[in-house]
Amino acid sequence: MVRNIASYVSITLTILTLLYVSFQSNETIDLSKYSTEGLDLNYTVSIDASVNDKHSALKDSDFEFSPYLGKSFVGFKEALAFKESGGDYTSVNTYGYLGKYQFGSETLKLIGIHNPSKFLKNPKLQEKAFIANSARNKWILRRDIKNFVGKRINGIIITESGILAAAHLAGPGSVKKYLRSYGLDNFADGYGTTIHNYMKRFSGYDTSFVKPNKKAKAI
Repeated sequence: MVRNIASYVSITLTILTLLYVSFQSNETIDLSKYSTEGLDLNYTVSIDASVNDKHSALKDSDFEFSPYLGKSFVGFKEALAFKESGGDYTSVNTYGYLGKYQFGSETLKLIGIHNPSKFLKNPKLQEKAFIANSARNKWILRRDIKNFVGKRINGIIITESGILAAAHLAGPGSVKKYLRSYGLDNFADGYGTTIHNYMKRFSGYDTSFVKPNKKAKAI
């Protein structure tokens, strides 16, 4: 018991000693080093003219892009472009297909483009070409869209966007054969991609933006 009391007394004295020493410290903080004397504190930050110029050059259309495109038409064409070329406007594959959407020269002629080299250097024209080709394909396949959308072929539900994607891959004639043979005539391109692949991969997008047009042209 006596030993425990002695231990408590010893600990108490140690704590008191430490507190005494800490309060007796003569160390002070030199506040002069933090003085603002002599500094000009009355100022404003002007807006950089180059920033103004940059923003004034932007149009409303420059803010329309959304990172989440979902099943919108923009989502449809960007997903298709990524599959075709990785979204690269300058891409030319081993079979000579051109641009972001990998157009063949004969298809370009059908929509009014006769200079593949200029086409490859013109992103705006490539976007117009995609719209025009989709409109032309939609007109050619209008009856098949009416007759087959909603039906199941080879295990997938046929949708308008799937039909248009497959037409971009294989041409509208091959898509007609696929649908009317109920999937038996399944075209494959040089890399082995089939109509069925595109029907499935690009199913369910909103392609109502595309209007059927027999004479659609990009220019």
